Amino acid sequence: MVITLHKMEETRPQPYESLAHRHQHTVEGVVTLLDWLLVAFILALLFQGFAMQAFQIPTGSMAETLRGAHYHLRCLRCGHAFDVGSDLMEFGRPWCGNCDYYQPPYAAGDLKNGDRIFVLKSIYQFYEPKRWDVVVFKNPTNPRDNYIKRLIGLPNETVQLIRGDVFIDGKIARKPANVQNELWIPIFLRDYQPLAAADLSNNSAGQEQNTPDGPSAMPFQNEQDSGWELKDAVFSLHDASGRRHTLSYVSANPHDFQAMCSYNDSSDNFGKPVVSDLMINFFARPGGTEGYIGASLEKYGVLYSARVEFGGSLVLTRTVNGVTTDLRLPMLIGRAEQGRFEKFEFACVDQLLVLRWGQKRLAYDLSGDAGFARQESSDEKPPRVQIFAAGPAQIRHVGLFRDIFYMGKEGYSLRATDETPFTLKDDQFFVCGDNSNNSLDGRLWPTKGIGNNGQTYDEGVVPRDYMMGKAVMVYWSQAFRPLPNFPPMIPNWGTIKVIYGGGEREY
Repeated sequence: MVITLHKMEETRPQPYESLAHRHQHTVEGVVTLLDWLLVAFILALLFQGFAMQAFQIPTGSMAETLRGAHYHLRCLRCGHAFDVGSDLMEFGRPWCGNCDYYQPPYAAGDLKNGDRIFVLKSIYQFYEPKRWDVVVFKNPTNPRDNYIKRLIGLPNETVQLIRGDVFIDGKIARKPANVQNELWIPIFLRDYQPLAAADLSNNSAGQEQNTPDGPSAMPFQNEQDSGWELKDAVFSLHDASGRRHTLSYVSANPHDFQAMCSYNDSSDNFGKPVVSDLMINFFARPGGTEGYIGASLEKYGVLYSARVEFGGSLVLTRTVNGVTTDLRLPMLIGRAEQGRFEKFEFACVDQLLVLRWGQKRLAYDLSGDAGFARQESSDEKPPRVQIFAAGPAQIRHVGLFRDIFYMGKEGYSLRATDETPFTLKDDQFFVCGDNSNNSLDGRLWPTKGIGNNGQTYDEGVVPRDYMMGKAVMVYWSQAFRPLPNFPPMIPNWGTIKVIYGGGEREY
């Protein structure tokens, strides 16, 4: 032990040498850290400049897909959660799109910042932009401002907005499935029904009196001799005779199907066109091996129906002047399983009928149908919506939705209407906001775009030079406050989402 200690004492450095050694390592560590920080800073600048950059949404022109500064409310009457623009609380009154109930000012809570998103900046240097992408670009009329909209028209295409749909070179342009699912706007949600104790004294968004027989009443009603039981959240049918029983959507609010958006001021909702691109869904449980269940949606005076026959087939039909015909051969799917709830979904959107039953899908293209008139017909009254069945069945979680309506001549668009087709040239793009009622975009830009050295761009277009990138993800939205006096800093994981664009599968 003595020898060992003696050897250790001989090799131990003196105090001054130890301090110098430590100082040398500390300086080297600081220099190394600064080197790494400098490299990281340079890489971050390169990444932000050429790969991906974070942006914050400034306005509500892309609502509900992307939101600027807004309030998140939960309706005091039916419990449905929805968002409204920050300017609405200052100049108007928020209203629930599900039950049409005006919310009192105290329902708004704290102001939420605009959504923060990631944008791929260099993607369009390697890939051509695709229709339905959400793109960031420099505002052609004021290039100092960055705008974000949805890409509608591509170079050398002719764009028209007709009855809310997008037409390219005279043909319907259908939204991909993921995009379409983002754009459905609820009209009726059975899971969110008005509370009996809610204040019924104020007026609805449609200026109808909120009475027990008004907008708050159950809109689905039995037709004559129909035997549906409407209790709580479940619709039940017990008749096993095979006779058809029908529920019709009869709302006291005439504005249910109008192209309105609860994100905007309700004073802007009058005189809007009727939307007949609809989707109805629910979960259905067959009570036997015989019978069927289905739904009907009206478009331009024609009643299109979809039904699931419990014996094992999907059927699409058309009814005109009381005469019903099959649109195509039934799709065989196998006998429906008794006692099990399966999702039923039927949509008439973008001139396409789509029936889904679980994982099965049956579609029919209306654009090639000889009996379908898109330009000559118009919807001036609410379309008919029905749920029907024959044989014992139950349904729950009923929802009725309408599609986004791209305002053309209905919104006093300067271009791209049915009467004024808009043809793009090389390297020109046409964009629209998802919040079509409240978006300053290619439809409405009144002046030529501003370029460098006196150069100008055609009115209504985004030049390729001003395309900055593609929005791909919302990474921060509606964060929580840890304490009342703290800023929002706790992530709201439920609001993180992918921003869908073009190139996806058809709806």
